[in-house]
Amino acid sequence: MSLKMRLARAGTKKRPYYHIVIAAATSPRDGKFIDVVGAFNPMLAKESADRVKLDAAKAAEWLKKGAQPTDRVLRFLDKAGLMKRDARNNPQKALPGKKRQEREKAAADAAAKAAEAAAAAKAAETPAAEG
Repeated sequence: MSLKMRLARAGTKKRPYYHIVIAAATSPRDGKFIDVVGAFNPMLAKESADRVKLDAAKAAEWLKKGAQPTDRVLRFLDKAGLMKRDARNNPQKALPGKKRQEREKAAADAAAKAAEAAAAAKAAETPAAEG
């Protein structure tokens, strides 16, 4: 049986509160769990000390037994100094989508053509004004 250290949702509608639990990988998110090792309240400010409550000793014990943390729980463990989370980097995420890139290219081409036409018209006007 593989174990996961993950969040189980509690709280009411639009007021989430999560328990950090140890559960079988096959059990549902809010279903049967083995142990509670902490809590997470996303409604509190990020600087608040009560936002994440983690029993470090219990968490370390379950990690030694082979519990695999989810990404969000791994962030909490990294902040507590129990595990190391590698920083992720996806530079492609910041780029606009394919259709937007096509629209921007078409707009740039149209602007370049308009600028060429304006320059040609101005060049055609200039010799007539001098003569």
